[in-house]
Amino acid sequence: MASVPELALSRGYNRLNSEKHTVPISRSVALEVYSNTKPCNLKIGELQKGLIFVHNCVERVGEGTGFGLPVLIYPKETYFSGSSEVWVKQTQGSIKIRKEFAMDRIARNKLGNVRLENQQARAFIRGLTDLYQKSKRFRFLALKELIVNMGVQSIFMKTASIGKVPVTYTFSDRKIKVEIDFRHLLKKGLKKIFVLNEQSASFFGRYADSKGANLIDKQMGAWDTINAGSACLTDLRGRIGYRLWKIDSCILRRGRETMKNCLDWSGLDYEVSPRKEVLEYGIEIFGGEP
Repeated sequence: MASVPELALSRGYNRLNSEKHTVPISRSVALEVYSNTKPCNLKIGELQKGLIFVHNCVERVGEGTGFGLPVLIYPKETYFSGSSEVWVKQTQGSIKIRKEFAMDRIARNKLGNVRLENQQARAFIRGLTDLYQKSKRFRFLALKELIVNMGVQSIFMKTASIGKVPVTYTFSDRKIKVEIDFRHLLKKGLKKIFVLNEQSASFFGRYADSKGANLIDKQMGAWDTINAGSACLTDLRGRIGYRLWKIDSCILRRGRETMKNCLDWSGLDYEVSPRKEVLEYGIEIFGGEP
């Protein structure tokens, strides 16, 4: 198989030589992509982002990952991206952005200036986090806030890359087709793939779906499965937002977390089978001045 850069060149893409590329959606809404880790907000400031939602010239991503960001789960490590290359192909009828994520960061917890390498300490933190995610009752006890108050911080260490994940965004009016290629990864031991679609919880505070659910802020939960055919996140007035659709081969979840100086994201995330080679899905942007 050809290398990822060779594939981009052979398909007519040009490497993005600037820091950022912006695609207008309407007079008040745009989507942008960075070649570096900007915007460096809160605890994921060192990580790459997907497409970032912009409204009235203000980035509305908060501590979110943007649209179409891959995260890989292996038995002993979770891999994120800290570096990337961006390629753009623009014709008269369409715009395509290809962002190639190098999966070269792993998560660690730090207590003060001490990294928690001890397996029991790391297992304790993971246990609290799992409990928080799985139990609605314990979410209201703000376990994540407890962890932060204990002085535990997340860091993302650079490590040898386990491969690249090219993500292609194709823009057509207010719809974006997202295609994610997992064929350039080390597949041995891969347990789960997550594809994150997250922006700021401070802006996107309302959830609705095709089954009639209508949830505001904390009602959304932190990691709840969506059974409806489609779901959307909007501002509190329901005027500006984005929509995704349930895919038969994936699990779609909604989530929202806010904590001062720590967390600010809401999103619609896919859990993907590790056997999947290519994932395709759509995002619809609605609202804003035409």
